[in-house]
Amino acid sequence: MGRARRPVSVLLVLLCLATIAWAQRRRRPRGPIQEPAIHNIPYDGRFTFARLKFTTGPGGYYYFGLPAWAHGYPRAEDNLTRIMDEVTALEPHVDAANVLALDDPELDKFPVAYMTEAGYWTMTDEEAAAFRAYLLKGGFVIFDDFRDDFGNAGWMNFDAQMQRVLPGVRYFDLSPSDPIFHAFFDIDSFDIVPQYYDRGAPVFKAVYENNDPSKRMMAVVNFNTDISNFWEFSALGYRPVEESNEAYKLGVNYVMYAMTH
Repeated sequence: MGRARRPVSVLLVLLCLATIAWAQRRRRPRGPIQEPAIHNIPYDGRFTFARLKFTTGPGGYYYFGLPAWAHGYPRAEDNLTRIMDEVTALEPHVDAANVLALDDPELDKFPVAYMTEAGYWTMTDEEAAAFRAYLLKGGFVIFDDFRDDFGNAGWMNFDAQMQRVLPGVRYFDLSPSDPIFHAFFDIDSFDIVPQYYDRGAPVFKAVYENNDPSKRMMAVVNFNTDISNFWEFSALGYRPVEESNEAYKLGVNYVMYAMTH
């Protein structure tokens, strides 16, 4: 797999694109529980960021009154796909991202899916079966932004749901030497991975087909961290640009790895 068409330092400049994208979005009002408006686009063969929608468990509406699956939507994916459009040859849809339920037949058309806040993830048996079929057919999922903190038993709930999807599933620790961290950018140490508000070190794990690390990776799990928060707020100056750059590198690597393996 080739490296970026442009120097890594281009990300410093590209953050201004995210600023433009954010300026064109309305601020989310604070208030009671609300469902965000979803504007899916038809499948046309081009890469489209696909976010997974699920029923939010107790406590998951703490952020702007939004359901847990929607935290960061759509700003995080808008900014990530703009970065990807500039530094890769993937040519993703920009300013367009789909939201799909676990049992939506349309999900099978999108090889990479993303879930946030799996600590509040709940689902029906029908959704579990459909999600299992998606993964076994070749789907790849990025799990991000969940933790054992803030009164949320994140890992326990995540594992309980995953055991329904893939009975007997195991999770394997990832290291910086794993190919996913070199699919586009070279990430040689997790020490450079920033933490937005989580305490301690981020944890990176993988789920493999048949629990066999020599087989296809079906999911990457970012636990005790919120990588997408850097995508969401990269244009607002809350954290150093260098930290957002590293978070973008992770996102680009995940997508490029999934699209080439």
